[in-house]
Amino acid sequence: MRSLWLQVAAVTAINLRSIGQRRWLSLSTVIAIALVVIVLLAFLAMANGFQRTIAGAGADDIAIVLRAGSQAEINSTVSRDQVRLIEDGPGIARGSDGKPLISPELYLVVDGIKRSTKTKANLPLRGIGEQGSTLRKDIVITAGRMFNRGSNEVVVGKALQRQFEGFDLGSTVSFGATRWNVVGVFEAGGSVFESEIWADLNVVQSLFNRNNIVQTVRARLTGPAALNELKSYSDNDPRLKLDVKSEAAYFAEQASQTSDLIQKLGWPLAIAMALGAVAGALNTMYSSVAARATEIATLRAIGFGGFPAFVGTLAESLLLAVIGGVLGAAATYLIFDGVTASTLGGNFTQVVFDFKLSPWLIAEGVALALIVGLIGGLFPALRAARLPIVEGLYAN
Repeated sequence: MRSLWLQVAAVTAINLRSIGQRRWLSLSTVIAIALVVIVLLAFLAMANGFQRTIAGAGADDIAIVLRAGSQAEINSTVSRDQVRLIEDGPGIARGSDGKPLISPELYLVVDGIKRSTKTKANLPLRGIGEQGSTLRKDIVITAGRMFNRGSNEVVVGKALQRQFEGFDLGSTVSFGATRWNVVGVFEAGGSVFESEIWADLNVVQSLFNRNNIVQTVRARLTGPAALNELKSYSDNDPRLKLDVKSEAAYFAEQASQTSDLIQKLGWPLAIAMALGAVAGALNTMYSSVAARATEIATLRAIGFGGFPAFVGTLAESLLLAVIGGVLGAAATYLIFDGVTASTLGGNFTQVVFDFKLSPWLIAEGVALALIVGLIGGLFPALRAARLPIVEGLYAN
């Protein structure tokens, strides 16, 4: 057994040292595998960044109330009378003044212009109640101030301001026939709220003729367990019959829809490219076996078995795959990690997010590279193990 493993080590070392003799074929295989990994990881980083931006906005002790069956805020309507009933619901936390900590909100779509492409895009204008900002975590005004109630003033998320024109502090923007002054910029811990424009609810309702309705109601709960109390209250009152979800659950649903779509686009493309990389690996490894046919036959003639030739050839293929996988992962990190982009979210408005690689995603990319190397090296390795001695000795 010791002799067998010594043979394996010797043949493997010979194979790996000979890679330089086929440097261009080997390099083409490495590049093909690296490109596969770059494509896959770019899509996965996009999906991961989008999901982190959306899902990171949610809290377990904040309830979101929508019309029954609504999958997104933009499709929901909640009447003024229903808002009053929710205020009196069980499990709603109250402030020091005894008032319920809720924020009726109106979510509208307005036009914006992307800085990079100069094209129009749908942006979210959210009318929020008095408690709107305090019901969201990590909200910090980084420039200017919060809008004044009853005025045509807006504050914009930092991510939205970075990606879209016309929202610099002190500028004036037009939504429909109304002009608004940008008086502040806010951060929200990198969450989806940084992709929004906020204004006073009453002003938005009045100017957009939505006086008697809102689309959602946010409410701070006395604790996560109070969510079930509020759900039961809504289900048992025929005047309500609304969907009540935790903010965390709502945003998790919103994030999964788009991130799943991104991954469904990325994996098939990566697999299609992987098939091309497998063909390249097969070509490289068959060429390797052919170039070393006399060498393999000589080793077989002096007592080496077929197994060391199999392992040595497969190890060569896997090494090229690992190099390609690591280079692809490194290139993706340098090119894409932290890059800011925007895409349509569940409310058909733009969500600004950063591409985000993680160790698990990098592991997936390298694993795909190893699979390509394994498949690309398996059949040439079998060829090396079964190469007839006479054929090999007279190959050249």
